[in-house]
Amino acid sequence: MPDNMQTIYIWIVLAPLIGSIIAGLFGKKVGRAGAHWATIIGVAVACILSMIVFKHMVIDGAKPFNGTVYTWLVSDGVRFEVGFLIDKLSAMMMVVVTFVSLMVHIYTIGYMHDDPGYQRFFSYIALFTFSMLMLVMSNNFMQLFFGWEAVGLISYLLIGFWFKKESAIYANMKAFLVNRVGDFGFLLGIAGVLMYFGTLDYATVFANTGPVVGKTIQVFPGSDWSVLSLICISLFIGAMGKSAQVPLHVWLPDSMEGPTPISALIHAATMVTAGIYMVARMSPLFELSETALSVVIIIGAITAFFMGLLGLVQNDIKRVVAYSTLSQLGYMTVALGASAYAAGIFHLMTHAFFKALLFLGAGSVIIAMHHEQDMRKMGGLRKYMPITWITSLIGSLALIGTPGFAGFYSKDSIIEAVGHSHIPGAGFAYAAVLSGVFITALYSFRMYFLVFHGKERMDEHTRSHLHETPWVVTIPLILLAIPSVIIGFIYVGDMAFGDFFEGAITVLPKHDVLGALAEEYHGPFSMMFHSLLTLPFWFAAAGVALAWFLYMKRPDIPNIIQEKLRFVHQVLDNKYYADRFNEIVFAGGSRLLGKVLWQNGDVRVIDGVIINGTARTVGIISGIVRRIQTGFLYNYAFAMIFGLMFLLAVFVLR
Repeated sequence: MPDNMQTIYIWIVLAPLIGSIIAGLFGKKVGRAGAHWATIIGVAVACILSMIVFKHMVIDGAKPFNGTVYTWLVSDGVRFEVGFLIDKLSAMMMVVVTFVSLMVHIYTIGYMHDDPGYQRFFSYIALFTFSMLMLVMSNNFMQLFFGWEAVGLISYLLIGFWFKKESAIYANMKAFLVNRVGDFGFLLGIAGVLMYFGTLDYATVFANTGPVVGKTIQVFPGSDWSVLSLICISLFIGAMGKSAQVPLHVWLPDSMEGPTPISALIHAATMVTAGIYMVARMSPLFELSETALSVVIIIGAITAFFMGLLGLVQNDIKRVVAYSTLSQLGYMTVALGASAYAAGIFHLMTHAFFKALLFLGAGSVIIAMHHEQDMRKMGGLRKYMPITWITSLIGSLALIGTPGFAGFYSKDSIIEAVGHSHIPGAGFAYAAVLSGVFITALYSFRMYFLVFHGKERMDEHTRSHLHETPWVVTIPLILLAIPSVIIGFIYVGDMAFGDFFEGAITVLPKHDVLGALAEEYHGPFSMMFHSLLTLPFWFAAAGVALAWFLYMKRPDIPNIIQEKLRFVHQVLDNKYYADRFNEIVFAGGSRLLGKVLWQNGDVRVIDGVIINGTARTVGIISGIVRRIQTGFLYNYAFAMIFGLMFLLAVFVLR
């Protein structure tokens, strides 16, 4: 590996960090322009260098790099290091993360133009990019955990960026606490790796799975658990938190309280995809545990289907896209559980572009509507915002899997792979992801028609000021729309059905569903034309047609349906009462446990027995001693004589 490539790897992570430091520590000195230029240049440098690395790995066919940059600590023979593993998987992730982040940085100039926290915001998003790069480029679990926790911390700061809003503070605390639950499992998984493998280095762990296969551990007396299954499920619990899988999904919709650029950055290519990337990177471990794969595929299927249903009843434009993200993350998770890791990562990549496009498009609408987010107060925006309209249409078509668009190639690959899988739970997962196609099309085009077509429902003041957003907003939309159309066509053969991830992802022959599908793959055009005869296409078309009929032709029907199915609508509107359940059972239970421990432990034991009891005991002893110490000589003489007689008696009796 040439030394200049190692230098490039270091600068990819340092460039956004330097930009963040300049904007954060010297924001007042450099001003607003200085802050956004410092961070944009930093992320742009990282993006360009990532593209150079991608070319080096993919086009030039260079060998993967796995090396240590810095040894932080050596303890009892275990090395804690900062190091990079650069292969096709991490190279692809680096390009996706930096490109989407760069688009968000440029977009932010327009969206946050009048915000007093302008410099602070740019500092946070550049630091977020640095943290995500450290995560995807890591070659060991210690650095992975550093990046994992860093993106969690910075997302807490970003979701609660408008800290004077009570709802924003509630949302960022909710995200932080829910992710702590997942991270507890993640940390247990890393501890299991260290305990049974004696190292935190990926390559060493993956090369030494043989001695651990078949080992069991008694978590509960009399119950033997597979060590590898326990490690993988623990790691996946961490992924459930970061990638918002049921039941640790509740934080993601509330994170909409942060500024719209954050919604795009967190929900498109960065934080929520960290769990998907981690499971794919850990494929050499997950492949050895069918139990873990079964858990993954079932959790993903539940998330894909039931979170999609919630998108049908949302009226906030950003929340519709947020529930779409939850559902699409479920699709990626299902792919991982079916051992179709390549298809899951392929969907991660395509989704990053069109979901960032949809979030930024929603932000463009919000700007034009003077920060109104209720779709019921929109309509007819097509003629006022042509660029936002066409790019949002492209994003929606990609999301529902329209043949030829990026989302079609990745989503259909997942559906077909799950249909061929024999992992326990695959049948349920197939039904869930197939049904999810109809649901996705319905809520996506419900949003599209309510916002851009039909009757104009905004107030007269807003209508009179409607116009297309500035170029710093529309340019990122156009640049994201391009890969949302073509990226799937270009890479479906290599990523989903080829050997693009060979060496980076491990699949056992008995689980290789994509390998079986590859025999039937005859190119992107053939796949596109063949899809016209498949269920996913007709389900998507039915969803679009129904959305047009309900919200354009007969807009009175949705209210009638809502009245007829009031209970169902109430359940969906209350998000299956998950928040209420957590509030009563977990939050309420925690408060009750804390109160019991405080009253019985703190007040009665610590204060009552240890502190106050000790003081009372000392007081009693002091009172007795005080009465003995009279100061009269005859009392002391009597005590001495009595003591002497006692000692003589003891001596004689012996």
